[in-house]
Amino acid sequence: MLFPRTIRLDATDAQVFEQAAEPGEWAVSGSFAFADSGPGDLVGKRRVAFRSAFLGTGSFGWSTFVSVSDIDAASYEAVVQRLAEHFVARYGAPSVEAALPVARAEAEFAAGLAAEHRVNMLLAVEREMEENGVRERFRALQPPRPADHATIWSLIPDDE
Repeated sequence: MLFPRTIRLDATDAQVFEQAAEPGEWAVSGSFAFADSGPGDLVGKRRVAFRSAFLGTGSFGWSTFVSVSDIDAASYEAVVQRLAEHFVARYGAPSVEAALPVARAEAEFAAGLAAEHRVNMLLAVEREMEENGVRERFRALQPPRPADHATIWSLIPDDE
């Protein structure tokens, strides 16, 4: 099965988010973290996370990009369990058992995003607050191919 995993291309995440995810954490969309927010609540680093970040499931920090990776069944189930525990600790779910279906739905959504792409494909998210709730758009970042670039010079060895 494929699943998103946090990746850090440079030091930006550590500077723009209240808490940056560590590289290599399994990740979900994380839009649930903003369910109780109104437009006026989304300022500063929280606004940056809302607009363009995935939620790591190890540290529950934010990551601008995720990379599609293979996940084994045990790691997937650990993600579901960790999300359920987070819903109890952070959002007041009545119990881990009660939170498990919602956690599983979040994990299934993340797996569905990854399933559409190949391993190592980078994914980005864009969110907007609309009248009917949060709107998310996901995009894959295709690395440039050599054929996409024209050769503008050639290297010729010096004659000695």
